[in-house]
Amino acid sequence: MKYSKRYTEIAKLVDRAALYEPGDAIALVKKTASAKFDETVEVHIRTGCDGRHADQQIRGAVVLPNGTGKSVKVLVFAKGDKVNEAEAAGADFVGGEELIPKIQNDGWLDFDVVVATPDMMGVVGRLGKTLGPKGLMPNPKAGTVTMDVTKAVKDIKAGKIEYRLDKTNIIHVPMGKVSFTEEALQENFNALMDAIIKARPSALKGQFLKSITLASSMGPGIRVNTAKF
Repeated sequence: MKYSKRYTEIAKLVDRAALYEPGDAIALVKKTASAKFDETVEVHIRTGCDGRHADQQIRGAVVLPNGTGKSVKVLVFAKGDKVNEAEAAGADFVGGEELIPKIQNDGWLDFDVVVATPDMMGVVGRLGKTLGPKGLMPNPKAGTVTMDVTKAVKDIKAGKIEYRLDKTNIIHVPMGKVSFTEEALQENFNALMDAIIKARPSALKGQFLKSITLASSMGPGIRVNTAKF
């Protein structure tokens, strides 16, 4: 893979063999971000889990204390009083059955997170083939299938992120923007790692966290020392 001259110069600031302490890694992520837009700071956690086994799956959500820096559009599937509740909480779109053809046939996907009340999951289930591959299906573990739509919507708007294992047993999540202060990014990182460590599957034998890498959207990866975790 051929890298640009700019990237090659920036990458020289990172010692590939080193394991940085989280604070130092965050400072370096900010230093190596040089795109003309406000890059997202990403965390990539390689685990010792084997996601092919149901008892080693990891999926959950955490509210980052300083948010993600991104405005998130929330769609809520609800009926009755829950429609008004979702609208009052700040949901961008609220509806039910009538949204199915719009999503299925018209390809409408102008939202980032989907929340549903349990009594609407029969309806939402019909969108599995559309929402599933995009990671948009509501899930009780992520707190997106709930009767408490007010809390769900407010948490998401406040900076709630979902984490889950991918097919290679790695967790990829955003934890803020390069424009955030180092302190704000550190607080977000700590909250995320606390949640991940608590989510360690009891069935897992051996090392849980194989590696942690921080990077900005366009910057080089910076490896974090996992010893303290």
